[in-house]
Amino acid sequence: MHYRRLGRSGLKVSEISLGSWLTYGGYVERDNAVQSIRKAYDLGVNFFDTANVYKQGEAEKVVGDTLKEYPRESYVLATKAFWPMGEGPNDRGLSRKHIMEQAHASLKRLGTDYVDIYYCHRYDPETPLEETLRALDDLITQGKVLYIGVSEWTAAQMADALGLAERYLLDKIVVNQPVYNMFNRYIEKDIIPLGEEKGIGQVVFSPLAQGLLTGKYKSADDIPADSRAAKVETMRGAVTAENIAKVKQLEGIAAELDLTVGQLALAWILRQPNVASALVGASRPEQVEQNVKAEGVKLAADVLERIEAVLSGNEAAGK
Repeated sequence: MHYRRLGRSGLKVSEISLGSWLTYGGYVERDNAVQSIRKAYDLGVNFFDTANVYKQGEAEKVVGDTLKEYPRESYVLATKAFWPMGEGPNDRGLSRKHIMEQAHASLKRLGTDYVDIYYCHRYDPETPLEETLRALDDLITQGKVLYIGVSEWTAAQMADALGLAERYLLDKIVVNQPVYNMFNRYIEKDIIPLGEEKGIGQVVFSPLAQGLLTGKYKSADDIPADSRAAKVETMRGAVTAENIAKVKQLEGIAAELDLTVGQLALAWILRQPNVASALVGASRPEQVEQNVKAEGVKLAADVLERIEAVLSGNEAAGK
């Protein structure tokens, strides 16, 4: 396994990391979830991601219970706060109250004294940014959080947070968790340049476009009942005839390199130096094994050009 520095921090994380969104805590059979985590660890994955809102804490319990088998210093553990965890007016957002309460609740569910990374799961326009940053800084001072992260914040929002941290000598954001894959590349315009300039690493989720880039979807009109697209409404819009056709072309390129299309898609993401890790989901150990084979793969310039041609719709150049 290859490891990369997380932004400009000294923390090193595996190029492939394992997440628990739409997988653990009730989404899949518990034994498969446990075996997937164990397989990932055995293959050198040292970075495990979860969130309080995933099945309302149940995913954290599965992740925490399984990782107890290993030395705490041997892995990097991340969780998050923002989304509603109850019906009350203070059971959501990034207020000091919610952050502190959810951090302690997550630590209890995870069965650990600290998490390596604590993400603001989204931006909270209803809470002063300084309040949020001071609460996170206090958690770091207390040793309950080691590094601060955000997820799906804009470049401007992150820049504002960095400015406040600089002004008040608070701990700075070192990692951002955005969606990024061949069919969703918005971070290339502003997010990655900011990350490179300011030392914020990217840990990207949905690198396989929720399964679209595995080649499992053969037709936009015939979506398997047990697939992500069948379960997640926002995913269905990406399963189009045009995108499926592009995946088929990418499968041809991957085959020439003795890779699956999913491995090709992960290697394509990891071509970005600012990306520290690609966060994959897995409901079975075999999926972990396949995904991990993408780490360390270097795509030649001509291969990247062919991929770009396919993604841009230039079929002739992409073949």
